Amino acid sequence: MDGKKSMDLFEKYGLTRVINACGKMTHLSGAIVLPEIAAEASESLKHFFVLDELQAAAGRIIAETTGAESGCVTACTSAGITLSVAACMTGTDIAQILQLPDATDMRNRVLIQKGHCINYGNPITQAIRLAGATAVEVGVVNRCTLDELRHELEKGNVAAIVHVESHHTVRYGWIKLPEVVRIADEFDVPVIVDGAAQDQRLQELVSTGAGLVITSAHKYLCSTTAGIVAGRQELVDAVYLQNRGIGRPMKAGKEAIVGAMAALQYRAGQDMYAWTAEQDRKVEMILERLKGIEQLQLSVDPDPNGCPFSRVRLTPIAHTGNQSAVALRDHLAAGNPTIVLRAHHIDEGYVNIDAIEMTDDEIEFVCQRIREVFGK
Repeated sequence: MDGKKSMDLFEKYGLTRVINACGKMTHLSGAIVLPEIAAEASESLKHFFVLDELQAAAGRIIAETTGAESGCVTACTSAGITLSVAACMTGTDIAQILQLPDATDMRNRVLIQKGHCINYGNPITQAIRLAGATAVEVGVVNRCTLDELRHELEKGNVAAIVHVESHHTVRYGWIKLPEVVRIADEFDVPVIVDGAAQDQRLQELVSTGAGLVITSAHKYLCSTTAGIVAGRQELVDAVYLQNRGIGRPMKAGKEAIVGAMAALQYRAGQDMYAWTAEQDRKVEMILERLKGIEQLQLSVDPDPNGCPFSRVRLTPIAHTGNQSAVALRDHLAAGNPTIVLRAHHIDEGYVNIDAIEMTDDEIEFVCQRIREVFGK
């Protein structure tokens, strides 16, 4: 011990302490950065780098760890989506890069299944339009067919197809990624995959042959805030060149790039079976601590995207009054520390506890608070 007192940022700036039972969420400022990754990111802050060299190094690490031809680092996944769309419109033509967001004389139609038109903090169609493209929604919310997608491709002037891998999408009636890539290849149109929270599936998504796959460094990779773009060399080069144009406000700093590299290398050596077993242990701990509450139904929800972990579902039997899902969320959120449950399905009468970012002490505290709500 060096005798130094750790800095309390909550006290210094008057901030609310947070117990994160929600998961890897931007509105909770991303993930807790792992010590091994934080150490490299912190070291980067002490030095200067030739930024192009740093991004080239990142490209090599992304290629080695994902199976892609190359990669680069952006400010976040949302930035990566906009820059990927721009890259598919301009290629490496610097004159066209400088012309954006004026897309005159460029392929500028970007197709997206209607059920993929999600809002992840802002509408994904807005991220597409920021590049100067026109977002073309295909099908209806709960149905998009290959015939409809082919019809739009045959109209021509298509720069890319954006495909979203997320629990936020409509989960039925859609065209799955391998089929999207197959039909897009017939028309020589690249597919851009928004895989923001799918870093655990990154190799799988790249292996579909999609032109560009984007994920967040600051979710399950537990790194500093950044977007990781992996894909075909010529498209990645075009993404990076957008930094001379509309990508200038979206560039990644050295700590973001180094953090992303460290996180990918850490993941490559990580025992994911042990990681999953630890998440399963936390789930069982929550179930054990909350059993016996008659007014509360407990169950387990596997991750809907097929990532190797589960969440506890809490369904209050009484859907009104002070024991509804809404009341439970609001009761736990009140106070300091605030307890933030995963409330994506609160309109359906249930909430989840995502324990990935929780310590055992926090689990004990949260479960005790829940028992208090139900008079237990």
